[in-house]
Amino acid sequence: MCQQESNVEEIVPNLSRSASIASHGRIDPFLSKPKSQQMTLKGMAKGTKNMLGRYVGKWLYDKKIPFDATNSPYFPPMVSAIQKAEPGVKPLTAYELSGQY
Repeated sequence: MCQQESNVEEIVPNLSRSASIASHGRIDPFLSKPKSQQMTLKGMAKGTKNMLGRYVGKWLYDKKIPFDATNSPYFPPMVSAIQKAEPGVKPLTAYELSGQY
């Protein structure tokens, strides 16, 4: 086991070198995926939409909000505002929402 662990440690530092070689036209078989496993832009968008649906659905279910609340005219602008927010933006607290908005 110790020998295998040391092999892993030796391989990991070489990944950045392999990645730079692969970006110069040489294909590294350990870094490239077969076409059947490559993610397309359409697939990425579908995955993002599925993830959004899961999180919004769980939140609605947890707070016992009817799912048809997403038919509100205020729902699409809310999702757009969330999409435009920078990563790391903290959500407003209940206190902030109750007094300010």
